[in-house]
Amino acid sequence: MNAMTNLMRLPTQFFSGSQFKGLAGPILIIMILSMMVLPLPAFLLDLLFTFNIALSVMVLLVSMYTMKALDFAAFPAVLLFSTLLRLSLNVASTRVVLMHGHTGPDAAGKVIEAFGHFLVGGNFAVGVMVFIILVLINFMVITKGAGRIAEVGARFMLDAMPGKQMAIDADLNAGLIGEDIARKRRTEVAQEADFYGSMDGASKFVRGDAVAGLLIMVINIIGGLVVGVVQHGLDFSTAGKTYTLLAIGDGLVAQIPALVISTAAGVIVSRVTTDEDVGSQLTGQLFSNPQVLFLTAGIIGLMGLIPGMPNLAFLLIAGGLAWLGHGLLKRKPKQAAEKAAAAQAALPAAPEAAEASWDDIALVDPLGMEVGYRLIPLVDQSQQGELLGRIKSIRKKIAQEIGFLVPVVHIRDNLEIKPNTYVISLKGVEIGRGEAFPNQWMAINPGQVTGSLPGTPTQDPAFGLPAVWIDGNLRQQAQIHGYTVVDACTVMATHLNHLIQTHAAELLGRQEVQQLLDQIAKTAPKLTEDLVPKLISLSTLHKVLQNLLEEEVPIRDMRTILDVLAEHAPTVKDATELTTLVRLALGRAITQQLFPGDAELQVIGLDGSLDSVLQQAMTSSSGIEPGLADNLLRQAQAAIVRQEQMGLAPVLVVQHALRVLLSRFLRRSLPQLKVLSHAEIPDSRNIKITATIGGRV
Repeated sequence: MNAMTNLMRLPTQFFSGSQFKGLAGPILIIMILSMMVLPLPAFLLDLLFTFNIALSVMVLLVSMYTMKALDFAAFPAVLLFSTLLRLSLNVASTRVVLMHGHTGPDAAGKVIEAFGHFLVGGNFAVGVMVFIILVLINFMVITKGAGRIAEVGARFMLDAMPGKQMAIDADLNAGLIGEDIARKRRTEVAQEADFYGSMDGASKFVRGDAVAGLLIMVINIIGGLVVGVVQHGLDFSTAGKTYTLLAIGDGLVAQIPALVISTAAGVIVSRVTTDEDVGSQLTGQLFSNPQVLFLTAGIIGLMGLIPGMPNLAFLLIAGGLAWLGHGLLKRKPKQAAEKAAAAQAALPAAPEAAEASWDDIALVDPLGMEVGYRLIPLVDQSQQGELLGRIKSIRKKIAQEIGFLVPVVHIRDNLEIKPNTYVISLKGVEIGRGEAFPNQWMAINPGQVTGSLPGTPTQDPAFGLPAVWIDGNLRQQAQIHGYTVVDACTVMATHLNHLIQTHAAELLGRQEVQQLLDQIAKTAPKLTEDLVPKLISLSTLHKVLQNLLEEEVPIRDMRTILDVLAEHAPTVKDATELTTLVRLALGRAITQQLFPGDAELQVIGLDGSLDSVLQQAMTSSSGIEPGLADNLLRQAQAAIVRQEQMGLAPVLVVQHALRVLLSRFLRRSLPQLKVLSHAEIPDSRNIKITATIGGRV
C-alpha cells in the first residue's frame, strides 16, 4: 500500500518546483521541433502566433527596462528559441496553407487571415511590398547594425579583460575588496565577454530568419498556385489571390515579431551601461535642453511656412516643441531654487562635517611597496607583469615555512621616487630600497666568477653581493662566467622575501596569533581552550612567538609550542623564560634547520676562560664590560669569516645559561650568527668545534 502511495506521488514530486523548471527548456525544444513534423489545427496556430507576438513584445520591454547587459544575460538563448519558434510556425502554417488553402482565406486560422486581409486591405500587391520592406528593414538595417555593434563590443570586451582583471587584483592586493567580491567581479567580467561573444553569433539567427521568411513566402505563393490549379481545379486568378493573401499573412505574422526581437537585440547591445533604463536615458538626455527644443521648433516652423508644405503638421510639431522648451525654462528656476534651499539647509551642518573624526585617520599598511613609473609594467598583468603573482607565491611559501600568513603587500606607484626605484615599507617606515630595470638582467657575483661583464655595477639588494645590470644578449655569457643571472622581477621578489623573513616577528600581530589559535582549535579545541586565556594571556603568547621569530625559529609546530606553554605556564610567567623552554622542545627542529641531514655539526665554540667570564658577568648582573664586548664582537666576526670560507654555517654553541645573553648581544651586530645551546642539540648529533672565540680576553 505504501509503495502504491509513493508511486502515485511520484509525478507530483517530479513536476514540482525546481524539477519542472529544469524540464521546461527540453520540453519547449521538443514542442517546437514537433511543430515542424506534426500537423496543427487552425485554432492552435492562432494561439501559437499570438504567443509569438506576445513573447516578442515582452522581450522588447525587458530590454528597454534593463540597466546593464548582464541583467538580461539569457537574451542570446531567448533569441535562438524565438527564431526557432517562428520557423517552426512557418513550417506548420505552410503545411496548412498548401493542404487547405483552397477552402478560403481563413484556412490557416484567423490570425493569418487578419494580417493578410485587414492589415494590407486585401491587396496582395501591397502585402508583398510591405512584407519585402519589413524584411529589408530587419535584415539590412536593424540586424546588421546590432550584429556589428555586438562584434565590436565583443572585441573590445576581450581586449579590456586583462586590464579589468589587473584592476581587480590591484584592489584585492590593496585591501580595498575581499576575496568574495574579487571573485564576483572576475565572474562578471567573464560573463560580459561571454555575453557579447554570444550576441555576436546570435545576431546571425535573425539575419537567417529574415532570408528564410522571404523564401518561405515565395514557396507558399508558387506552391499554392500549383496545388490550387492542378489538384483542386481552381482558376489561376482565384488560386493566385487566395494563396498569395495567405502567404502574405503568414509572412507578416512572422516578420513583425522578428522585427520586434531584432529591435530588442539592438537596444541591448547599443545601450551604454548606467543606473537608468533606456527610456529614462532617452527622455532625460534628448529633451533636457530647452535651447535645443527652441531651435528645433524654429527650424520646423520656418519649414512649415514654405508654400506647398504641409503647414498644419509642421506648425503643430513646432508648437509642441516650443511648449516643451517653455516648460523646461519655467521648471529650471524652480529646480535651482530647490537646490539652493537644500544647500542652505545643509549650511548649519557644514561645521560638523568639517570637524575631524576618527574616520579621517588612515591606518598605515603593515606591508607596502612603492614603485617608480618605469616599474609599473612589472605589476601590470595586462603587460605580462609577473610581480603580483610572485608576491602571492612568496606569501604562500613563507606561510608554509614560518607558520603564519603575513599581511597582504599593498603596491602603489610613486612619481616622487626615481623611475627605476622601488621602496619596501613596514608599518609605514622604509625598510628596504633598490633599483630594477625591467628590460635588463642582474648578474650576481657569488664570489667565484671567471670574467667581467659590461654593464652598470650595482649590489644585490637582498644580500649585498656585487652585481652588474646587463642586457639580455649577455645572459648566456654571464652564466658561463659563473654569475647568477636573474630578471628584475626576481630581484624585487627576492628582496621582498628576505625583508619579510627578517622582520617576521614585527609582522606577527595579535590578530595573526588569534587566527593561529582559531586554526588549531578546529583540530584540537581542548588544547587552546585550556591554555588561552586560562593559563597564559594572549599578549604573553604573542611575545613568546615573536621571540622565536626574532631568532628565525619557525612557529609551524604550534602543537608542541602550546603543549610546552600549557605545562610550564602555571609556574613560569616570564615570556623570555617560556621562550627558552619552548626552544628546548623545538631543539631537534632548530638543529635540523641549521644542519640538514645527520652529518656532524661543525660549529663555533667559546674558549673556557671567556665562558667563565661571561658566566660571572651574568651571575653578578653587571653586564658585559665595553672592552670585553668589543673583543667578543671582533673575534666572533673573524670566526664567522672562517666558517664561511670553509663553507660552513655560522653557528655558535654555548652553555644553556649563556645562550639568551649572547644571542641578544650578537644579534644586532652579527645577525647572520645563530646561537645554540648544548641542551638544544639532540644527543644523536655529534659536535665538532671548527673555530673558537676568546683565545685571549
